[in-house]
Amino acid sequence: MAVRIVLTYPDPRLEVVARAVPVVDDDVRGLIADLFDTMYTQGGIGLAATQLGDDRRVVVVDCRDAEGDHVPWALVNPEIGEREGEVVWREGCLSVPGVTAEVDRAARVVVSYLDAAGEAQRLEADGLLAVCVQHELDHLDGTLYVDRLGALERESVLMEYAAAQQQGDGDSS
Repeated sequence: MAVRIVLTYPDPRLEVVARAVPVVDDDVRGLIADLFDTMYTQGGIGLAATQLGDDRRVVVVDCRDAEGDHVPWALVNPEIGEREGEVVWREGCLSVPGVTAEVDRAARVVVSYLDAAGEAQRLEADGLLAVCVQHELDHLDGTLYVDRLGALERESVLMEYAAAQQQGDGDSS
């Protein structure tokens, strides 16, 4: 449908807690299409509606499987029902571009959600898919991955981000 602008830190709209989608209709499916188009254009593997300034509980993810094939998921009103284990994963974010940090996550999650047809579904995820889903669901609750870091590490990552943004601004003039 359309590639949209991804909000970047420190935009306050990234702190918005998304609202539940009452019905999956053509408007929601259009949002899903925009999310996929934007995510693929930006080279991401996940994107939440709140990153586009839309306050609906919708995310998309596309983590390649073990064979390297695309496995796209659109999740409306996703809820994590089960979490198991722990994993530390180096994460980045389209809303905090140019920096990464190691984040503690559950190693396995079970998510209930509605698909693009409005049908109830259940996703059991581990590895990168589990991390990606948790990262995107955090966005729906107004949380960035840097919010999960300790105070010193968060400050360090955000200083690196600010420096990268200044460097980028300097290169464009």
